[in-house]
Amino acid sequence: RPPSGRRRHREPAAEGCPPGNGGSMRCQVSVLYFARSAELAGLRCETLSVPRQITALQLWEEIVKVHPRLAVIRDQVVFAVRQEYVLLGDQLLVLQPGDEVAIIPPISGG
Repeated sequence: RPPSGRRRHREPAAEGCPPGNGGSMRCQVSVLYFARSAELAGLRCETLSVPRQITALQLWEEIVKVHPRLAVIRDQVVFAVRQEYVLLGDQLLVLQPGDEVAIIPPISGG
């Protein structure tokens, strides 16, 4: 307990991460679209506000809310978060402001 007359120090919210619903923090991430995902989304990159703590599958669902046409490649897509591959599933991601999330569909070839 702090001595009387002194206030407890509170950490400021991380830059780019305003508090969201229910006290959960959100942050701005750069989403990069490659190959078929870029065609379906209609762009190559954008900044989205997403929860800081989110599973890979929930992150995919957040992106599909913005670009519903991406739903057709759901079973084929792989994420790269901070340049590390992440399969769509229950793996918890802890995102930081400015993190890169790449949407990498399968590359056809022999």
